[in-house]
Amino acid sequence: QVQVVESGGDLVQPGGSLRLSCAASGFTVEYYAIAWFRQAPGKERERVSCINSSGNTYYSDSVKGRFTSSRDNAKNTVYLQMNSLKPEDTAVYYCNNLIRRVNWGQGTQVTVSS
Repeated sequence: QVQVVESGGDLVQPGGSLRLSCAASGFTVEYYAIAWFRQAPGKERERVSCINSSGNTYYSDSVKGRFTSSRDNAKNTVYLQMNSLKPEDTAVYYCNNLIRRVNWGQGTQVTVSS
């Protein structure tokens, strides 16, 4: 079955860190560009990062310098390390294959609040 499953979200204080995981099945992440998206209440889903098949990474201006995307080929999993979290990072985070789109997963909730 072709799918992605996100995990790792939590409630964290401003300035804190989290690592999100995107476990893929039915395709091999190292062959594709895998992106992280987020959707805050009342807002459209936005792309925040991407890691392509060459391992090159791209970030939106809102997270650049704070978030890092990486990949573990053996686990067929993509990660999003989030540091210096801000309240405006609060959202449900999703991942997807940019080349061969799969059904959206349930996402993982990240809440940044004191």
